[in-house]
This record gives sequence, structure tokens and C-alpha cells, in this order.
Amino acid sequence: MSGTGEAFDRLKKAVGDNADKVEGVVGKAADAAKKATGGAHDDKIDKGAGAATEYLRKRAQENKKS
Repeated sequence: MSGTGEAFDRLKKAVGDNADKVEGVVGKAADAAKKATGGAHDDKIDKGAGAATEYLRKRAQENKKS
């Protein structure tokens, strides 16, 4: 289980360090999720994608300051 935790921590760091590049992936993932659910959960997918994008924008701004 500790291997999974370490891998997740490395993934979070990689995303945080490249937040500006990851934003486009969020949109693609949201589109794929909408297609997979047939539109049944578009509102929830949009809400989650919006929150993720906002988080990534904040991280990108933090990275530019440092």
C-alpha cells in the first residue's frame, strides 16, 4: 500500500509542477466522461472539471511566482 501512496505523491508533484500543461487534459477527460455516460451526468462532470481547472490555474500561478 505504501507504494501506491508514494506513486500518488509523485503524480501530485508532477501535476503541480506542470499545472499549466495539464489543464487541457482535464477538458479531454471531461469530454470522454460525458461521452461514456451518455450525457446523464454532464452537470456533475462539468462541476468537477471546473474545480480541477481552477485548482490547476492556482498552482500554475504559484509556480510562476517561485
